[in-house]
Amino acid sequence: MEAEVTTAPRVGISSMVLKEGKVLLGRRVGSSGAGSWATPGGHLEYGETVEGGAARELLEETGLIAKTLHRGPYSNNLIEHHHYVTLFVFITKFEGEPICLEPQKCEGWEWFDWDDLPEPLIPGMQTLVKEFGLEKLKQFSL
Repeated sequence: MEAEVTTAPRVGISSMVLKEGKVLLGRRVGSSGAGSWATPGGHLEYGETVEGGAARELLEETGLIAKTLHRGPYSNNLIEHHHYVTLFVFITKFEGEPICLEPQKCEGWEWFDWDDLPEPLIPGMQTLVKEFGLEKLKQFSL
């Protein structure tokens, strides 16, 4: 049986948590992109601001409380019969230490240097790195 194609694009939120030149990533399990590395994130909910969605997803998945949020670029991908526009939000100040609050979706959280990112990255992040460039992404970490 073929998967149903979703015709309306979905809006994804990616919380790019940055610390000392590193980015927080987790290996996905059990859902789309299983085995890929991704930032905390999910879908923008009705009536939510982009920053509000990023802060909510970050808290739900890692327990971290975002203190500074900066809108970044976006990616546009067709993923497993879905069209995703993913909005990236850079979080440079936060409270807490990351813990895995949704083990059914993520194996755990790790910090990675921009020059040593794990593979495979989730498609939205692959597109971000390819189109925006690692050098520009590193600047958000400073």
